Amino acid sequence: MAALAGGLAALVLGIIGIIAWWGYFVKALMAGIPIMLILGGALAAYLGYEELKDKKTEETFDDTSGDLKEEVKTLKEEIKELKEEKTGNEEPEEEEEEKTDADA
Repeated sequence: MAALAGGLAALVLGIIGIIAWWGYFVKALMAGIPIMLILGGALAAYLGYEELKDKKTEETFDDTSGDLKEEVKTLKEEIKELKEEKTGNEEPEEEEEEKTDADA
């Protein structure tokens, strides 16, 4: 309730202040609007520049992603071959152990 009363009081005093000091209000607008336009334009230009940099980075990333996919594919094939070699080498050792158990 106190916030409502304070808000209404500030609203009424603000309206009275604008009416009483209209000339100063207009001068403040004349001084403030160009500064806000300059700062807003600088911010928009900076954000546009950053967006262009991001797009350029994204394009170069897309170009290299094809190479990376190909490298991953070859590495997967290499791993598969190594696993096959390893399982191929382990089977004869197990057979030799079984033969030595049978000889004893």
